[in-house]
Amino acid sequence: MKRKSYQGLTFRQYIEKSQIDERVEALGARIAADYEGKCPLFLCVLNGAAPFAVDLFRATDIDAEISFIRLKSYEGTSTTGKIKEVMGLIDDIKGRHVILVEDIIDTGRTMAKLIDDLRAKQPASIAIATLLFKPDALQVKVDPDYIGFEIPKKFIIGYGLDIDGLARNLKDIYILDEEA
Repeated sequence: MKRKSYQGLTFRQYIEKSQIDERVEALGARIAADYEGKCPLFLCVLNGAAPFAVDLFRATDIDAEISFIRLKSYEGTSTTGKIKEVMGLIDDIKGRHVILVEDIIDTGRTMAKLIDDLRAKQPASIAIATLLFKPDALQVKVDPDYIGFEIPKKFIIGYGLDIDGLARNLKDIYILDEEA
């Protein structure tokens, strides 16, 4: 089993890249079927969702567009509880079908705030695609439409997810190894 260390913490391989690729292809096919003829806007929440968003966008064989926003709520291995908009939406989404693409939903606070903000811009619809979902960590009600993997309430890195900016470039997903 592969292990990686960052900032004195040890992480073990949890989800292999081949599993991620397979799941992203399946999600892309579902989105293509659901949005045939609608030209949705994939709205990627940077930085962590970038690899997932690009792979999902390419796996969705329909006319679509992609754009990016950047929010920040984490410091180290825990959420700050505050959501900071670092780079806002520049696209007009009125009447558009928007698919929010997120790397991970844990407390749900970031996604709930983002959805509220976007609804004010009058999109035709808003759907959520998340690579990882921690249902046991939810503090507000969020129902993702497309889920890559449900995972336990543990800290994760790799495939876009980071620890203070590091580990985003790992191809696999790693989980904090509390036995190390």
